[in-house]
Amino acid sequence: MVPEAEDEERHERQAPRPASRRPRIGWRKLTFLPALLVAVLLATWLWFAQADLDPVSENALSNGQVSKALWQHVQLTVISTFFVLVIAIPLGILLTRRAFRKATPVAMALANMGQATPAIGLLALLVIWLGIGRRAALIGIIAYAVLPVLSNTIAGLKANDPTLLEAARGIGMSPLGVLARVELPLAVPLILAGVRTALVLNVGTATLATFGGGGGLGVLITAGITNQRMPVLVLGSILTVALALLVDWLASLAELLLRPRGLEVGT
Repeated sequence: MVPEAEDEERHERQAPRPASRRPRIGWRKLTFLPALLVAVLLATWLWFAQADLDPVSENALSNGQVSKALWQHVQLTVISTFFVLVIAIPLGILLTRRAFRKATPVAMALANMGQATPAIGLLALLVIWLGIGRRAALIGIIAYAVLPVLSNTIAGLKANDPTLLEAARGIGMSPLGVLARVELPLAVPLILAGVRTALVLNVGTATLATFGGGGGLGVLITAGITNQRMPVLVLGSILTVALALLVDWLASLAELLLRPRGLEVGT
């Protein structure tokens, strides 16, 4: 009896244990960039606290002008990104369906034209057409950021293994079911990479909205340049860079969290 008990105990020790899932996001990913941004913004605030600003600089930064410009910039980024997703992802799905594949070159050519056109020139044309205001700025930002999301959506859906799609159809799934439960989950990494690129593009392009009356941090940057006031220019530039890095960090977290578990290496 004793040898049998020892054999069972040895067998239990040798039996493979289920591998524990590693957390998708490590503590370095969660803390390094936010800590760096906090340090940069704190250093900037300390510098402004002891800086000797002239009346022109004080006027440009007083009465909540900085917070107003920052909030306008965030609004421009969020609204433009929302419309980019609403336009580019459904259009990318549509262009990968058999009935609309012939229209793909035309759609991609138009999207390439939107990004190939200099942003300031596109904004000027929209202001001439629509007048000064946020609407012209938003349309310009959206046109500039559609390409990465559209191209990545098409590439992600085209990269799916045809045998997997055929197997899904073979078990009786409808075309909509195959799209929602097989094609899109497999294409998620590429689509999210395009969304991340579009977000950062939108933060940068939104600085040009000031030339069309759209507001944003570009107001501080242009005020610093035109009035030759370095503190105003530095503050607008630092806030723009910090916002772009923060948006990119948040997008990278979403990219990790939304990636299907089955696509992770080692799972």
